[in-house]
Amino acid sequence: MSELDLRADQGAETAAGSQQDSLAAENVSLRLLLAQAEINARSLLDQAGIDAREREASDKLQKLILEELHHRIKNTLAIVGAIVSQSLRSLQGAEHAQHAIEGRLLALGRAHDLLVHAKWTSAALGTVIRRAIEAFDHPGEPKFSISGPDIRITSAAVIAVAMTLNELCTNTTKFGALSAPEGHVDITWTLDPQTQRLHLSWIEKNGPPVHQPEKRSFGTRLIETLGKQLKGDVRLTYETTGFVYTFDVPIASLTLSAA
Repeated sequence: MSELDLRADQGAETAAGSQQDSLAAENVSLRLLLAQAEINARSLLDQAGIDAREREASDKLQKLILEELHHRIKNTLAIVGAIVSQSLRSLQGAEHAQHAIEGRLLALGRAHDLLVHAKWTSAALGTVIRRAIEAFDHPGEPKFSISGPDIRITSAAVIAVAMTLNELCTNTTKFGALSAPEGHVDITWTLDPQTQRLHLSWIEKNGPPVHQPEKRSFGTRLIETLGKQLKGDVRLTYETTGFVYTFDVPIASLTLSAA
């Protein structure tokens, strides 16, 4: 082998060695990157597990607080009902007032039941209406027709709507359409996208003749007050064909927490 060939072989060996060293260095660097990536991935997974456990604990605590709050509210309502019952029992002619107050407390309790299931955030208007009229309807022969688009309303609106419907249901079973065998009530609501208002109607049909009362009852004043609390317009119309209640209200008053 000539000196030139020897130098060429040595140069090739040197280049091969240098390339091997470079590959080895790259392999070391790659292993370090992979090891760091594994550490980072484990850290992220651990953190995700901690976050998940914290969220789960927070959700459980919130649920317990809501259940305890609901339990205390129901107990308070029961105590108030007992106080009213005992206070009015000895008063002659107070049976009507006693039953009316008890009915309002029951309606308030049903509204709170609905809110507990919704975690005190919001509830569908259709659900609120159906729960409010449930005690006054007849499953075998429905006395109510209900229709309207989906809209979720805040807890304050749930209470106001439920209490209003309780007053309307109580009145119609005593004096209105549902005091007659063929009586019926249509409950409808629409949303106006241009004015951003909700229009709800309660229309009684096939009941006895309607006459406007000479005095405004407490129930009437309560209905009007509940409507004003939501910044809405309430109208009570005593048509010859049946009593009509209409409620026109800004959608924002029903859906915003600040309403």
